[in-house]
Amino acid sequence: MKKRTIEIMDTTLRDGEQTSGVSFSASEKLTLAKLLLKKLKVDRIEVASARVSDGEFKAVKEITSWAKDYKFIEKIEVLTFVDGGTSIKWMQDAGALVQNLLTKGSLNHLKYQLKQKPAEHFNNIEQTIKQAKKNGFKTNVYLEDWSNGMRHSESYIFDYLDFISGQPIERILLPDTLGVLTPELTKKYLTSIIDRYPKLHFDFHGHNDYDLSVANTMEAVKAGVNGLHLTVNGMGERAGNAPLASVVAVINDFLPEINININEDSLFKVSQLVATLTGFRIPANKPIVGENVFTQTAGIHADGDSKKNLYFNNLLPERFGRKRKYALGKTSGKANIEKNLQELGLTLNQDELKKVTQRIIELGDKKERMTAEDLPFIISDVLGNNTDSRVKIDSYVLTHSKGLRPTTSISVEIDGEKYEENSPGDGQYDAFWNALRKIYKRQKINLPYLTDYAVRIPPGSNSDALCETTITWKSNLKEFTTRGLDSDQTVAAIKATEKMLNIIQN
Repeated sequence: MKKRTIEIMDTTLRDGEQTSGVSFSASEKLTLAKLLLKKLKVDRIEVASARVSDGEFKAVKEITSWAKDYKFIEKIEVLTFVDGGTSIKWMQDAGALVQNLLTKGSLNHLKYQLKQKPAEHFNNIEQTIKQAKKNGFKTNVYLEDWSNGMRHSESYIFDYLDFISGQPIERILLPDTLGVLTPELTKKYLTSIIDRYPKLHFDFHGHNDYDLSVANTMEAVKAGVNGLHLTVNGMGERAGNAPLASVVAVINDFLPEINININEDSLFKVSQLVATLTGFRIPANKPIVGENVFTQTAGIHADGDSKKNLYFNNLLPERFGRKRKYALGKTSGKANIEKNLQELGLTLNQDELKKVTQRIIELGDKKERMTAEDLPFIISDVLGNNTDSRVKIDSYVLTHSKGLRPTTSISVEIDGEKYEENSPGDGQYDAFWNALRKIYKRQKINLPYLTDYAVRIPPGSNSDALCETTITWKSNLKEFTTRGLDSDQTVAAIKATEKMLNIIQN
């Protein structure tokens, strides 16, 4: 089967920048332009709108200067306007060679925004294209609001296309500007146009207002478009544009007759960089690039993965430079934990695995979020507490108020008997320790000295589930260390103290 190649035009630096609160600096635009063309290998990039600002001008000038050196200059495109040549002069000064001329793709826009008749608009477009060609520029034309134009003024669209087909242009860009298309309408409209003008090059530009941009783009490809406009992470005005990563995966997996030049394994890295530069957070469940999309949570899924990859689909994380993960939580089960242990190079016997699994379930019930980096801490906490529990800290109340010393009330069970005490302190743990010392003073038992107190989170962990408090104790006989694990560092310290009490009690 002969494959049909379609172009991918990335418009993150232009349309994606219309995301509320997002603005790229000139250096950021240059960096992303290099990555998009050299690393990701998109066919074209739309980098700015003409006449917007001095910053945009500087950015385009830096990009075009670099692009000329690397023979990419005809892959750099700028949005321009029918403005009597002002945009063309701007492009000329910025060093760009390809304009994406914004024209009216619906009769309503033409009548109520420009207050022009079609013949007048067509004449102005023709003059702009002539001027561009005279200056050595190539022209693509946008039909702004084309989708609504097809819905409400179809005859105008075909009159426009009849006119533009006789002009020296490269591509016709058809945007669903307000994201109003359905997959059925996308295919219907595009098929009618492509069948009528088979020799013209058409791009489809989808928006995501109804969360249909990927489906619409897929139907556009089936209808025979020659190019697609996409953005990294689906950035764009309102609900955004058709997302690059998702569309690439859909084409590669469901449209085998279509060829695209995108490097899949660079999608995630570029996505992360764009998120970092913009502060535009990627939803954790966003296909391909979201944090959790290659994470199995249910234990039955992890078990199935170990048995002929029963829960794998074609979206293998390695395609996108990522790795499969297995979540830790109350639904994880032993299979998830074993997968994480394998990754860490750790082994546990069945009894130990059962204890660790139970501890993870307990943390999950408390809505704590855990990652693989937390697992060694959990293991250390669970398996390091093999001492018979003669002492149990039943309950405690920790208070901290502005202008007042922290206080603690505690209830401790020692060999089946309960003792209660309270005390102030210089901090919550100090108050707890003072109350505990009162109890043990009544028992005529000397507690060891606290010589070191350290708190840390698991290295590399991005969860908020756990911290480890390590306390070093010194008595007349020896120096020893105990650890406690909890989401609260003071509670973790109390757990470490309870372990110490059981050590000295035995």
